[in-house]
Amino acid sequence: MDLERFVADCRAAHAEDPSHRAVRDVVARAVAEPAVVLKMLGEPRRGEVQKIYHSPTLTILNVVWAPYMTIYPHNHRMWAVIGVYTGREDNIFWRRSGPKLEAAGAQALCARDAAPLGRDIIHSVTNPIPRFTGAIHVYGGDFFAVERSEWDPETLLEGRYDAQKTLRYFEAANSRSELAT
Repeated sequence: MDLERFVADCRAAHAEDPSHRAVRDVVARAVAEPAVVLKMLGEPRRGEVQKIYHSPTLTILNVVWAPYMTIYPHNHRMWAVIGVYTGREDNIFWRRSGPKLEAAGAQALCARDAAPLGRDIIHSVTNPIPRFTGAIHVYGGDFFAVERSEWDPETLLEGRYDAQKTLRYFEAANSRSELAT
């Protein structure tokens, strides 16, 4: 599989079924062969968010988590499908409890796993291993245009999502990773 074919398959699946179900099948087939995805996207070398495809109805990203990186609770306000092709991604799921959040569950995703997230999910993500984790994230909408929320990691109070802050988290995680090697 090549990247153009993967994007075309995701677009066709989304056109067939606007829920996450058909797209999840496409992502699951792709990450079932991690070596193919690594050839398609390259070996992860730094934490980052790479845009693969973007439209008003569908966004596909290659998200690379730096070793031991954690990102604070946030939402997407659209469904998502996460397919891990190398490493591990641990998700903590949260629910609103008054003005704060409380933990509601967790899921560890390893290479070859593909999981859907509902449009109302609030989650935080941790890469708990000492190497980079790569995951294909497909979103059922314009990931970059939807107003979203993030929650302070210490107080668990809600605020407006800040994309620049998220990019700074990725850069800080890369700096820590470089210092550790």
